[in-house]
Amino acid sequence: MPPRLSPTVRQQRLGIELRKMRERVGVTPKTLAAALGTDLPKISQMENGKSGISADRLRAWARTCGSTEGRYLDALLAMTQDRRKYWWDGYRGRIPSGIIDIAEMEHHAESLTILHTSFIPGLLQTSAYANAVFARLRPPLPRHETDVRTAFRIQRQRVLVERPKPYTAFVHESALRMQFGGPAVLHDQLRSLLEDSERPGVEIRAIPFSVDTFPGSGESMYLACGPVPELDTVQIDLSQGPKFVHSEADLRTYREIKTETAAIALGPDESREFIRTILKTALS
Repeated sequence: MPPRLSPTVRQQRLGIELRKMRERVGVTPKTLAAALGTDLPKISQMENGKSGISADRLRAWARTCGSTEGRYLDALLAMTQDRRKYWWDGYRGRIPSGIIDIAEMEHHAESLTILHTSFIPGLLQTSAYANAVFARLRPPLPRHETDVRTAFRIQRQRVLVERPKPYTAFVHESALRMQFGGPAVLHDQLRSLLEDSERPGVEIRAIPFSVDTFPGSGESMYLACGPVPELDTVQIDLSQGPKFVHSEADLRTYREIKTETAAIALGPDESREFIRTILKTALS
């Protein structure tokens, strides 16, 4: 099978974990190639996510690296078995791959936590609100591309219905008041947000202007927890597109941001009352 030209972030992550496993104990690619009965280019392709790895070869890889059991290895083995086609694959070539990788990340996560300061998180957006957000991108997108991205974003929301999982959204007051699409769109968006806050597993926590500062206030943060902490991922928004980070140092920082933000944000019930107060003035 020829190497993948554009491995997904999840495929790249499996390769990164293979390389980390090897480098942790100082095993050389040559030693691994001999143990797996393959060649050096194949080892490189596996570590770059450009070539898949079978469960048997992963076990041999782990044995050679002295890692033969535990939840971490089980999680990696589960990644090698997942070769299905998903709904987001139908969007490949139509929208940037980084956006598709977000849907893949959400699907496989055990829990999700997001912090946003400028707009309502994607999994909670109405169609009109999402369309207005995409319409503000620069350079401007053609109308059909805006519509495709909106449809994709709305379809992503199935993850909270078809595969329910804990989802916490920290939303700053600035995002609750930002009028993407105008007052009527914001009004409907806030009503939808209140409805979402009552759904099982969904927790919406508001951060009012009265909080003078909070960690990570200058950026968005999307923490996807994997089956084991080693496979957690953080996605952040950049002007060039989504960026995925998963080094232990970065994960430690973002976990601290999550903990500190939870300590200063309003509770779920207080947040609902806070959103209702803003809703009353949304059309005025």
